[in-house]
Parts: sequence; structure tokens; C-alpha cells
Amino acid sequence: MYDEEQRPEHGPLAGFTVGVTAARRADELGALLERRGAAVLHAPALRIVPLADDSELLAATKDIIGQAPDIAVATTAIGFRGWVEAADGWGLGEDLLARLRGVRILARGPKVKGAIRAAGLTEEWSPASESMAEVLDRLLEEGVDGLRIAVQLHGEPLPGFVESLRAGGAEVVGVPVYRWLPPEDLTPVDRLVDAAVARTLDAVTFTSAPAAASLLSRAEDRGLLDDLLAALGHDVLPACVGPVTALPLQARGIATVQPERFRLGPLVQLLCREMPARARALPVAGHRMEIRGHAVLVDGVLRPVPPAGMSLLRALSRQPGWVVSRAELLRALPGAGRDEHAVETAMARLRSALGAPKLIQTVVKRGYRLALDPAADAKYGDG
Repeated sequence: MYDEEQRPEHGPLAGFTVGVTAARRADELGALLERRGAAVLHAPALRIVPLADDSELLAATKDIIGQAPDIAVATTAIGFRGWVEAADGWGLGEDLLARLRGVRILARGPKVKGAIRAAGLTEEWSPASESMAEVLDRLLEEGVDGLRIAVQLHGEPLPGFVESLRAGGAEVVGVPVYRWLPPEDLTPVDRLVDAAVARTLDAVTFTSAPAAASLLSRAEDRGLLDDLLAALGHDVLPACVGPVTALPLQARGIATVQPERFRLGPLVQLLCREMPARARALPVAGHRMEIRGHAVLVDGVLRPVPPAGMSLLRALSRQPGWVVSRAELLRALPGAGRDEHAVETAMARLRSALGAPKLIQTVVKRGYRLALDPAADAKYGDG
């Protein structure tokens, strides 16, 4: 019999494939996932316009130097540093910093506070929650009527933020520190969409709203949007770093999971909890079988399984203990054609990969079944 207390020697994400859509810090996120056992599919859904080439940022910088704002809101460390560096490149760095020294600066969180201080400036206040909603509440409570407020935009929508300030009577100057564009090479994005639609992807991570919007847009361009939404709604887990990032998906009716702290580490920790919990676990032939994306845990031992074998195993697990005909299993095989011999070949490889041939029983002239333990028959037999 299997040992429920057996400690695994693999990472919590072993056997799962996770997509990474990030353009920035993609390597860091991928490394975190791989260290926990995941196979990672990299597909940057965006590219960032270099700051020094951005005419909109140059125009906003000159506007602020020409007429100082009363308040400046800094939202990201990379954006604030990039703004100062771009201004230096235009020969406007000293003028910008001199202008900002007389301005009340609000920082969204500790990282941007560090960037502000590294530039020789001092922030007036920063919310403990690192939430733009709390920044907005503070500004509106103090009153913004007649104030000129510079808001560092960071490539993601700030729902209602600018509109609320303007409704309160403020003049808002947007500072677009970087802009997102579709990637120059769409092949990785197409590969990720195809993997999601084929259900060979188990989860996909999003660290910015533009990346989520870009992935959906590319799927729509290829006529695959409905298929992608169906996959994200049922079989492929969409994990977002925070609520703003999730907005394009929620607008399409897709529920997402998000960590309590909007950071890469907590995002990975969330996947480490969610993915194993979503895996199908069955007591079969005296063993504990846990079916993951491209592998199976048999009594806690990770067993990689070929794609054809995983297709057969999923078909069998949908009716655990019941006989599944060769014809039905043939339909489950991708591109198998009409030859039922393909089922026998894939089944032989599946049994070999599982390392315990008795997990799957052959029922003569009828098909195959998972050898579900007798005690579990009542639980699964009615399904």
C-alpha cells in the first residue's frame, strides 16, 4: 500500500507546465518556477519602448520643468529611475530634479521610495498597503481642487485614478515612463496560445495588464479567442500578480487567482499551493496516483509520461474504475487517425512510464480501466 506520509523528493510544481508572459523580470520569474519543479514556457507578450526614444515622455518632462506640479505621484521604481535617466540623456536631468525638489512627492511603495531617495529627493508619504487606491483616498481626503498633479504612469491602467483626481478639480499631467508594444517575434506567444488551447499548459502567469490584453488580442487575431477563454476558464489556471493585472481577463469573464502581496515570490508560492490542489488524485491498485500536467506521481515518485499517454490517462480518469473502449481512447489521442493499434502502442508506453503495469487493466474485447481500489468504487462509480 502507498504511504500517505511519504515525503516527496520533487518540487511542488513538478509535472506542471507554466507559461510566463512577462517582458520584464521574465528570467527571474522563470527561475523561481523552475526551482520548484515546473517546466516553463516563456512567451513575452510585450516589449517596452526605450525611454530615451519616447517623445511623449520628453514632452511631459518639458511640461513639468516649465510649470511645476504641486504634487507628484511615483508608482514604480524602474519607471522613476528610467524617467530620471532619460531626462539626463536629453540634458534635462538637473532641471527635472531641481523642479521636483520643491514638489510634494507620494510614493506607492518601498521600492519606489528607494529610487526617489537615490535621486536625491525625499518622499512626503507612502502607503503601508502599496496600493494606489490608498494613495487616491489620501489625495481626495486632503482635497485636490485647483492642484496640478503629475502622475507617473507605468504601462498599466490605473482604473479611475486619473479620472477621480480630475473629477475632484485637479489638473493631471500624465508621465508615461514607458509604453508597451506587441513583441517583434510573435512565435513564442503563438506557441503559448496553442499550448493553452491544447491543454498542454497547466497555468499561465501575468505580471501586467498589458501582457494579459496582448495575449487575448493575439488569440483574437488568430481566431482562437473563444478557445483560449474556454481553456483559461476551466483547465489552464490564470495567475495574476495583482488585481490591476487581472482586469483584461476579468472583463472577459475569466476568474483569476492572485497573491495577497503583489510580488513575484508570493505569486510563485500561490501556484505551489494551487496547482497540486487541482491535480486529480486516485487510489489505484494499492497505490496513490496523482495526475499532473505532463507527469504522474505514483506513491510520491514523479513519473514523466509522453503526451499520448497523458491523453489516455485523462480519458480513463474521467471515469475511474469504468471501462473505456478502444474507440473512445482513440478519439482522445491527438492525430491518431483510425487505427486502434495506436491505442495499444500508447498504452504500452504509458504503463512503462508509470512503472506499475497493474494500475491499468485490460478488459478483453471491451477496452481498458483504471484499477480503482475496491473501497473507492462507491465514491467514483456513480460519476
